[in-house]
Amino acid sequence: MGFRATVLTLYPDMFPGHLGLSLSGRALERGDASIEPVNIRDYATGKHRNVDDTPAGGGAGMVLRPDVLARAIDAVSPEDDTRPRLLMSPRGRPLTQARVRELAEGPGAVIVCGRFEGVDQRVIETRKLEEISIGDYVLSGGEPAALILLDAVIRVLPGVMGNAESGSHESFETGLLEHPHYTRPQLFEDREIPAVLTSGNHKAVDEWREAESLRLTRVRRPDLLAQRKITDIG
Repeated sequence: MGFRATVLTLYPDMFPGHLGLSLSGRALERGDASIEPVNIRDYATGKHRNVDDTPAGGGAGMVLRPDVLARAIDAVSPEDDTRPRLLMSPRGRPLTQARVRELAEGPGAVIVCGRFEGVDQRVIETRKLEEISIGDYVLSGGEPAALILLDAVIRVLPGVMGNAESGSHESFETGLLEHPHYTRPQLFEDREIPAVLTSGNHKAVDEWREAESLRLTRVRRPDLLAQRKITDIG
């Protein structure tokens, strides 16, 4: 059985979105992964099937009701479901390549896409939702974030990338940003491919790539180097 994702959303038509194309699309066709969007509103009750209400204590916006969302979660993820329950949230822990790899090695995930001002804290606690963020910015809903998470996970599933090694040297896999890439033509707008890359000296190429990765990381993401040092010390 492949990686099985159940996505709880108010907009199920947003899935699979771009994941129906290219590498991920072929993975879905083969059954390496599956994405099942489930409409949260199907679990609302009453004449108007309301899924949200005003925030306790006042304030702008609306909040997803815990009773409706809890019913949806319980329906798709019974007690014996071993898949982690994820909530896409700007206040969550940042998604990392290491967490992506962990998810890819598991049976799948139940992904909750928030809307409005957020989700009632009680359902987060009682249903043990792991809050995950894809960056320090706010989206109109959790759906685009869920698509990004699923994109990252599906592409590292066994057999999805034609050459497994192609993913092993990418940014974040080694704790560094990826080195620059070049291809033909040799000369482009008065800029040549670095000579070392066409020298045939594989050791020199590897050393150049490692040095470039370190240089780019130091300039653009020094926080990654700091984390790497902490890990090495630990």
